[in-house]
This record gives sequence, structure tokens and C-alpha cells, in this order.
Amino acid sequence: MTTLQDCDVLDQEDPLRELRQQFDLPPGVIYLDGNSLGVLPRATLGRVQEVIQREWGQDLIKSWNTAGWMELPGKIGDKIARLVGAGPGELVVADSTSLNLYKVLSAALRIAQADAPARKVIVSERSNFPTDLYIAESLARQHGARLHLVDSVDEIAGTLNADLAVLMITEVNYRTGYKHDMKALTAAAHAAGALVIWDLAHSAGAVPVDLKGADADFAVGCGYKYLNGGPGAPAFVWAHPRHADRFWQPLSGWLGHAAPFQFTPDYQPAPGIKRYICGTPAMLSTAALECGVDTVLAAEGLGGMAALRKKSIALTELFIELAEERCGALGVRLASPRNPERRGSQVCLSLAAPLQHAGYAVIQALIARGVIGDFRAGDPARLDEVPHILRFGFTPLYIGFADVYAAVEHLYQVLKTEEWQRPEFARQGAVT
Repeated sequence: MTTLQDCDVLDQEDPLRELRQQFDLPPGVIYLDGNSLGVLPRATLGRVQEVIQREWGQDLIKSWNTAGWMELPGKIGDKIARLVGAGPGELVVADSTSLNLYKVLSAALRIAQADAPARKVIVSERSNFPTDLYIAESLARQHGARLHLVDSVDEIAGTLNADLAVLMITEVNYRTGYKHDMKALTAAAHAAGALVIWDLAHSAGAVPVDLKGADADFAVGCGYKYLNGGPGAPAFVWAHPRHADRFWQPLSGWLGHAAPFQFTPDYQPAPGIKRYICGTPAMLSTAALECGVDTVLAAEGLGGMAALRKKSIALTELFIELAEERCGALGVRLASPRNPERRGSQVCLSLAAPLQHAGYAVIQALIARGVIGDFRAGDPARLDEVPHILRFGFTPLYIGFADVYAAVEHLYQVLKTEEWQRPEFARQGAVT
């Protein structure tokens, strides 16, 4: 078994170890929840203070021009584009992931049905993040379409037919960490005459993404997970240039107008991706997002996303190895793909009987020890098929190999001593 000393050596030899210094990490905390909320970059506090005190406090409304506030969503969009394989001027920061998905799914449905009116089906995974499914259900009703959910990856191929309008997939599944083959799945959907929307919430900043190389149609993503933009950070939206000008997006707000400061009563959409902006950007959170994106771009001189992905795989492989060796006999089971090529930068575990209901309490006991992961509920009636999930995210910018070793040791102690049975760990919070 890999020892703590082995992990110390791996950390000393890690070419990305200096990137950890970009962050303020609380002492004594092993943070394995960057797939839900990234940590605070050291640069963020000073940058937000600058926006508050000087740009807003002193320069007031002039800062829309003098501080470049109006251009910031496109400027940060170009930075994110470098991480996801998009071109300059093709991606913009705006609104939330949910709102952006509403925009691109509406546009994709209109494009698909304009080309082939009989196409009335949206396909997604039942295990997709619920907001994606809720948005799709709403739009299906508006467009006379139908949302069809598959229960396994293997079922997707059977839905790629003449009825399919849009395939809507999150590249890395939030529950299991399963990573789809973007290029192959996009090609298969295109061969069937359908469009594809990719949700990159658990991909951007975590795994290499090549939207243009995969010939994707649309993409949305989140700013507060692996991009470290802060709680509620703005999201991003991308449309392939061949689609960007074909239709208005439905939330045709004033900043998506071709000339917003002419204040005309009729809407004329801006060219390209700019039409996917709706309202005035939230400048404090947008400025904070840029600091977070810069922490990921700091890896470019050290091998970029390829180097981050290499370390991510090494971290997750070590976690799986140690969790199974130390905790397998205590009921821990792997719920993520074993093949690292089919796994994002997270590892999900489940607990076998008689502990199958103990997942929430186990996570709370780990958090009390300073090991922060999270819990995702399964189906209480079908835990063998849809188990409760203990979810751990591995952000290679700030997680080291010794952190992995210590996290598994804490998990072992929580299970071995039955520490999770303490009453306070059963109390449900508003957020799990």
C-alpha cells in the first residue's frame, strides 16, 4: 500500500505544487469539495476591494468606461475559452448556468425544428443535474417537444434517431463523476441530424475540453466550482459560430442588443455570442470570477490543462486505491468509473449494507474532522441501483497527495470507530 512517506515524496516532486500558494486555505482543512465550491484565491479580496473602494466608490458610474466594466464579461469569456477549446469572441460570462441553458436550449430547439419540424425530442440522463432537467421540461412544454430521460449511458445510442432534436448532456456527471466522450457522442448525434448541448459545470478548469475540436453546438458552464469564482459566481455560455446568429435567444435583454445605448424600443440582436447577454453584469462577482479563472490559467506555463488532468488522475487513482484497501472491509464501495479516462476530477463512494443509509452522517463526521466532501442522496427505495453518494472532488491546483492519504485515514477512523453514529451528525442541514 502507498505510504504517507510515499505521498510526501510525490508532493515534493509535483511540478504544480507552487500553484497552491494562490489560495487561502483554512489551516487543518482538507478541502475535497471544489467540485461544488472552489476555494478563495488570495488575489480576490484585493481585487474586489479595488472595485468597491476605487472603481465604484471613487469613480462611480464612470467605471463602466474607465475601468472597462462593460467589456469584462467578454474579456473573462476569452480567458475561459482558452480552457474549453473555444475561440476569441465566442464565449461570454453572463447570468447563471440555468439561465444560460434556457437560452441555448431554446435556440437549439428552434434551429432543429426549423431544419426538421418532426424533431420533437430532447434527450438527457435521468441522473443529470436537476436544474438542467427542469429547464428542459419547461422548454419542452413551450415548444411542443418531449423530454426523454435515459437511465444509463448505454441507452443514449438508441435515442439518436429522426425524432431527436437536441441531446443535452453534462460532460462529467455530477453524481458519479462519469466523463462522456464529447467528440464521439457529438459526432454520433450529428450523424443522426441532432444538435448537442454540453454542460461543462464539472469540466471547465478540471479536465481538458475542446469544444471546437469536438464540433459541439452549444455549451454552458459554472463559474464557482473548478474556476474558483466564488459563491454564486456568474456562469458562461458558448455557441458555435455557425449557430450564434441564427436565432434570438429568448431572454432578449438590453445588453444583448446590437446598440444598447441607443435605447430603441425594438430589439435588434447583437452579432455573435454577445446576443446571449441579457442584463447588466454583477460587477463585484464578475471581478471575483476573473481572479478565479486566472488561478487555472496560471498552470499554462506548467503544462496547462494536460498537466492538471495528469495530476487529477493520479490523485483520484490514489484515493480509490487507499479507500478500497483501508475501508473496503468496512463497506466502502466505488461508485465512480474505475477507468480514469471515463472519470472526471472527482471520486464518488457508496456504503454497502448495513451502512447504506449512513452516508450523510459519515460525511458530517468527516467535515467535523476537517475533511470536507459532500453527500448526494440516492433513491431510498432503490439504494442498490441508485445509492447514496459520498462525493469527493480533487482540485489539483491545491490538493496534494498527502491530503489524499490523510483524508482516507480519517474516513477509516470514522467508520472503524462508528464515530458517525454520534447524534449531531444525523441533523440535517439546509445544504448537504
